[in-house]
Amino acid sequence: MPKAKYQFEDFLVTVPPDLRSFIAETHEMLLSEGYKPKITVTKTTGFQLAYHQPKIKSVKGIILIFFLQNGKLVARIYADNCAKYPDVLNGLPKGIINQINSAPDCMKFANPQKCWTGCLGYDFIIAGKRYQKCYVACFQLRVDFESVPYIIEIIKNESRERCD
Repeated sequence: MPKAKYQFEDFLVTVPPDLRSFIAETHEMLLSEGYKPKITVTKTTGFQLAYHQPKIKSVKGIILIFFLQNGKLVARIYADNCAKYPDVLNGLPKGIINQINSAPDCMKFANPQKCWTGCLGYDFIIAGKRYQKCYVACFQLRVDFESVPYIIEIIKNESRERCD
């Protein structure tokens, strides 16, 4: 049986109504920058919306994945260049910093053999504190009214750094 093809609208109807405009705005912004959306369905999270850079098939090409976790919308940002925009990181509110802080530390920095070979890990500083966090979980942020402007700022800066 062939896999079903899903459209952006299929994903959007699963998003809480008060966050749909944020998702639509982010979608349009990333499309205009050449990212290709890919919608998949998983057993654990249901719909997932990922944005890939053209011609990059690995995780390095993904800038963002939206998915639902326990009924809440979550953004996973693959912020490979996060150390290049310290002003944005230093401006994050305590709630987002706490989410980053609660992500597991990257095993790669302690023992490179313990992590998967494609792991990049994150090594950056926020307000003088050094973070060495897991590539997958570091920027996995709950999307809510308060976090939206900061998530948009991270996405814009990451995309800008990737294009330069």
